[in-house]
Amino acid sequence: MTDVEKFAFDDVSRSQIDGFIAKYPPGKQASAVLPLLDLAQRQMGRATGSAWLPREAMDEVARILEMPPIRVYEVATFYLMFNLAPIGTYHLQVCTTTPCWLRGSDEIVAACRKVTGIQDWKETSADGKFTMTEVECIGACVNAPVIQVNDDFYEDLDGDSTVRLLEALRRGEVPKPGSMTGRQTSAPEGGPTTLTSLKFSPAE
Repeated sequence: MTDVEKFAFDDVSRSQIDGFIAKYPPGKQASAVLPLLDLAQRQMGRATGSAWLPREAMDEVARILEMPPIRVYEVATFYLMFNLAPIGTYHLQVCTTTPCWLRGSDEIVAACRKVTGIQDWKETSADGKFTMTEVECIGACVNAPVIQVNDDFYEDLDGDSTVRLLEALRRGEVPKPGSMTGRQTSAPEGGPTTLTSLKFSPAE
């Protein structure tokens, strides 16, 4: 784990802490560890441009929730959504699990490496823009292959659309999340093919 000199929750984060803790019975405040860690990581993103969790932030969560720090470290090191070292502005979380692999995730990985210059997982590009992480299934199998960029899903990717996505991000543009082929949510490709002639309301 990487450290910083000190960490304290800012006003934006503090305004949410009591609400998270209040969701749990008295004496069970440790159950709020996940949302407080998420608050800390998002605050680091706002403050530094890199959303990650230094040890001092985890220690502050432990103090607020009256938990042994080691229990907070255990949670932070278990979940992939928490970053224990600084990352780039755009966190490329590339799914390579079976559905994405069958639909071409190798091509997506190759495009990411070509555009960013990153050669291995958990590396950050020389310009500090991108960090690339291999992740397990992120639950968008119908629209595979998928990259999660920070909080957003980009789906139905191929090599060319991945290159366009990354080049836009490098320019500071954030493309609309969702299918890169334009299909509606998880609807079949090509639009509806059944039940197209049924009328569901009386004719006027």
